[in-house]
Amino acid sequence: MTPDQPNPAPTTLLIVVPDYASHVLPMMRVGVEWAQSTGSVVVATGQATRPLVEAANLEWIELRLGKGSNDGVIDEGTQPAGEDLHLRAFFDATRAGPVATLRYQADARLHDLLFEPDRVMDRLAEILDQIRPDRVVVDHVAFGARLALHALGLHPATMVLGHPSALPGAGEVYGLPPVWPVAMRPSDSDVEDLKRRCLASVEELSNGCHELLTRQAAKALVEFDDSTRYVADTDSASLDLTGRPGNPTIYVYPSELVVDHASTPTGSVFLGSLSRDEQLGDVQLPTGTGPRVTVALGSFLSARSDVLATIVAAACVGGWRLALAYGSSDPALLGPFPDGSLIARHIPQVALLAHTDVVIHHGGNGSVTESIAAGVPMVVLPFSTDQFAGAAAIERSGLSVVLAPNDLTVQAVLDAVDQLLASDGGLRARQLAAAISQTGGPAAAVAAIARTPQEKWA
Repeated sequence: MTPDQPNPAPTTLLIVVPDYASHVLPMMRVGVEWAQSTGSVVVATGQATRPLVEAANLEWIELRLGKGSNDGVIDEGTQPAGEDLHLRAFFDATRAGPVATLRYQADARLHDLLFEPDRVMDRLAEILDQIRPDRVVVDHVAFGARLALHALGLHPATMVLGHPSALPGAGEVYGLPPVWPVAMRPSDSDVEDLKRRCLASVEELSNGCHELLTRQAAKALVEFDDSTRYVADTDSASLDLTGRPGNPTIYVYPSELVVDHASTPTGSVFLGSLSRDEQLGDVQLPTGTGPRVTVALGSFLSARSDVLATIVAAACVGGWRLALAYGSSDPALLGPFPDGSLIARHIPQVALLAHTDVVIHHGGNGSVTESIAAGVPMVVLPFSTDQFAGAAAIERSGLSVVLAPNDLTVQAVLDAVDQLLASDGGLRARQLAAAISQTGGPAAAVAAIARTPQEKWA
């Protein structure tokens, strides 16, 4: 920009995201970058993550997109009535294995992804009237919000915070892993049965979207004598939000791990990672002389105390310098722990990765991309959703060893950690970390969103 050119007018970005820390934190990285370089930011989400938003000096506005929520650790006992039972059933399904888990999630899809859609649409219209944003970016899994934005004539960018298969490509089905880790491939008959259920759940979602738009158009006609506030596109076939790309679609994932870029939408942007800036603060690193191993199963799956207990037993045998987040598990059920261990309900995972030789996690995309950005090889224990496809991708790349969590043994964990320490997995991880540090990140997301036409909200 030359001195005689005026500064461009600041623009407002609206971020729409469910009330889960693992979703809010990466999207806020984009928000902070936008606030520093481009304009103001409003984050529409729930009460649980409000402190995270405000700590980042971003404006928060209330938008409840689901019945459940969490600020970093989810606990059955703190959820609304009925959601505790839903969580308990989900954990029971993970104990039965991948097919049971993915079938349960397919059966619960309307509950999870299209929660109170009429209220969400009305509330989002109020927010748009109040904020009048120039650009909008929405979490891909915020289906109720995405439908509302579509119905209200907006064309937001979407962020895929999971493995790229969370936005199915040609021949893929939402909720069905297109690839599986070697140790967890189900039988062909189980895969076919699961595919049928996933296809049915996508149809249910499309029908639910169609019914909502029909109701809202009728409501607008009665209340405002105007149904044009909502778009006329109510054909069920066109309302498959599972496969609808954004404007643009932004993947929080390294492009280097994508085998077939032809399966992703034209103009897609790959950020590599949105690891947050994090300091150890007063946290003391584990002491000792053994391998430095960090263990975190995420805000949901830390409830699997049986898996954590097996890992802790391996840590004692292996003499690891152990850092472990026990989350919603009772730490008394996990020990004894190696001397000098760091054991806490929540640990500064990103900061600890700089002091880690091997990380053990559940395959959540946040943990995957944070580990890659830190150049740390992984032992992955996938339980649900896109974790299976994500685990298969990093297994294929040589960055990880994937184990079936329900069949976990102390010896298998020890062997996996030793294999990664003795192989070139660490070198490959560091090389990939160096590659993604050169491109992507929040600045790439801001540039991609800023290139889109300004929204016109009347």
